[in-house]
Amino acid sequence: MESEKNVKLTSAEMGKLWITYVGNTMGKCVLTYYLKNVDDTDIKKVLETALKLDESLIQEIKTFFKKGDFPLPIGFTDDDVNSDAPRLFHDEFYLYYLQYLGKAGLSIYSAAIPLVTKKPIRDFFINAMNDTAKLLAEVNQVLNSKGYLQNSPLIPNPEGIDFVDNQSYLKGFFGDKRTLHGLEIAHLYGNINNDITSKALIIGFAQGARHEKVRKFLERGKGINHKHIEALSKKLSENSLPSPSLLDHLVTTSTTPPFSDKLMVSHKIDMFSMKVREYANGASFNGRKDIGALYARCLLDVSLYVEDGANLIIDHNWMEQPPEAPNRNQLAKEKD
Repeated sequence: MESEKNVKLTSAEMGKLWITYVGNTMGKCVLTYYLKNVDDTDIKKVLETALKLDESLIQEIKTFFKKGDFPLPIGFTDDDVNSDAPRLFHDEFYLYYLQYLGKAGLSIYSAAIPLVTKKPIRDFFINAMNDTAKLLAEVNQVLNSKGYLQNSPLIPNPEGIDFVDNQSYLKGFFGDKRTLHGLEIAHLYGNINNDITSKALIIGFAQGARHEKVRKFLERGKGINHKHIEALSKKLSENSLPSPSLLDHLVTTSTTPPFSDKLMVSHKIDMFSMKVREYANGASFNGRKDIGALYARCLLDVSLYVEDGANLIIDHNWMEQPPEAPNRNQLAKEKD
């Protein structure tokens, strides 16, 4: 058993706990608002499960920070949400949003497990990953029961075992190109799913943005989402495969913002940062040059957007600084 006195956090533990805390305080604000504007009892139940998980993770991280003498981040608070604002989304949208929330959480928790070294913190991330996976299973079950679940398309079983015997397998720009394989289809479909959820959320956000620069930033993000949905869907349609349907109709016409501009811009930075991971993941399982080039263009789009978003929240003094290493050169200058 580790000594209770050995509580100094490593850089990896600081960073992963910090981003998990901030992300879950944001999620708590959003879910609290959703729960004030939901009618379907099944969807309400899964929202309550998600909020309970958020609150549990926040409390556990507070304990780690206290033991490690680490200052508690501000994250997002009651000041960033107006739970009494009119409904901005229909109930069905909440389920797709929870799918996104679960995938975002899993990507952070799974990456943390091999990096953290203290058993209690490692166990925390293992439990967070397991609980999030259970939440996703519950979300998909509710989606399926209500006929909302959008599954990736079916393809026939192979007739036997085969091997690739020609470099033309990698072609994609000119001449005949092979049809998509299962992993390519899965990641194209999954990335479109992320983009349609992101687009619907950003439509709702833009309707209530207070600052003009924030509204323009959100509108630009909607355009990027739209462009990527069309480009990725084209790859599926070229193989006579369907794409998931848009969710734009699940946004109401309310222009009363339930969230602060700080939360909305930060949320979109998070969603587009997840696209960086998801597009790169799709590219890593791809075997066609044209799809690889498409993912590269998408990665450039979202990377530039995230950078501009970071500049925007810095300009408004909304960016909370993550823990960082000491600047040894600056320390030496100060001594002089």
